[in-house]
Amino acid sequence: MKNFIATLQHIWKIEDLRKRIFLTLALILIYRIGSFVILPGINADAMASANVGGGGLGEILALFTGGAFSRASVFALGIMPYISASIIMQLLGIAIPSIQKLQKEGESGRQKINQTTRFLTIAITAVQAPSYLGSTVVNVPGAVADPSLFWWVSSITILTAGTLFIMWLGERITEKGIGNGISLIIMIGIIARLPAAFIQEFVGRIDGAGGMVMLLVEIVLLLLIIGFTVALVQAVRRVPVQYAKRISGIQGMGSGARQFIPLKVNAAGVMPIIFAQAIMFVPLYLAQAVNEEPGSFLIALGDIGGLYYNILFAVVIILFTYFYTAITVNPTQMADDLKRNGGFVPGIKPGKSTSEFLDTIISRITLPGAVFTAFIAIIPSIAMAAGIKQGFAIFYGGTSLLIIVGVVLDTLQQIESHLLMRHYDGLMKSGKVRGRSTSAVGMAG
Repeated sequence: MKNFIATLQHIWKIEDLRKRIFLTLALILIYRIGSFVILPGINADAMASANVGGGGLGEILALFTGGAFSRASVFALGIMPYISASIIMQLLGIAIPSIQKLQKEGESGRQKINQTTRFLTIAITAVQAPSYLGSTVVNVPGAVADPSLFWWVSSITILTAGTLFIMWLGERITEKGIGNGISLIIMIGIIARLPAAFIQEFVGRIDGAGGMVMLLVEIVLLLLIIGFTVALVQAVRRVPVQYAKRISGIQGMGSGARQFIPLKVNAAGVMPIIFAQAIMFVPLYLAQAVNEEPGSFLIALGDIGGLYYNILFAVVIILFTYFYTAITVNPTQMADDLKRNGGFVPGIKPGKSTSEFLDTIISRITLPGAVFTAFIAIIPSIAMAAGIKQGFAIFYGGTSLLIIVGVVLDTLQQIESHLLMRHYDGLMKSGKVRGRSTSAVGMAG
């Protein structure tokens, strides 16, 4: 406790870090206030009584937006359209040479890609906004008194502006605050639902079976799962790399440097779960779009606590983990960069042999990473089967837990880097926060 207080004092002494933290908290507060501002012309009481987003995909969207989705807030669509646009740009970068060229142009290319991503976000939001209003808001009895053309146009405009404003808040946090802004906004939306979910579980255990003993068991299990998730996020396979000896001026020939290539066991991050969840609900929503009654098979696919759903969900996650790792981790480029910088893997020839060696290692470590990711994704269903309420069970795994762990580690690393630059100890007495995390959605931080 003494070391923790001393660390807080060191953070307070660094003016730049102090300002960054306060700015980050202020922008997050603005986001949370905006999530409670309801769209004009909507009856908030009717939306609350309808329990919008009480299950299935709606529950996931409500989780990511901190409840704004179910409240029909001006931030109802959250940051997800921007995430979708970023994913599309990543995938297009594989197939379109012009985007690949921009990715290699450094800062100027990154700015052009970001600008294109913003325009794509507007297009996606303009499509999702009327779909959300038509399928979620207007269908609620008494929610909209007069769904006129003016109401439709104004609501779509406000939802689009709300998403762009959240995107702007995230960029300001990344640039002038601490941590990755987009990831922090998603994490805050998830954590915002934790207190209510815990209180609901607490009341249920006190009034029902199990009592405080079962509640304590649930908390201990949650902490163990969090520790397992941290280990998965930070797990790496270090491939040794030797650099050739170089002539360094007056000092003559220097010894070759021994370094490592950290290959992440979970290189795909949370993206396979997001892709899998989207695919699992596509058949059900297509059936609803054509006004057909879904059959028993489609209903089973929409039951997030069902056996068939979770088996298929785990298989799809494993497949997407391999797919996303294959398109984001390029062993050929890594081998070329090593060869260009005079590095080599001991015992492996530079060039093609190194590429094949790295590809073999990546394929081997991706399997346990994919299996463990799939296991974490279905833990909430196991928790619900064990009697834990759905609102609290969501925090036992899945997308929410991976995002929270990844964002917290990334933010702690950034704070620690500010402390170490000014010759202070890190956040932990036993050593620095290990690993190099990525943002919650699988993009570079």
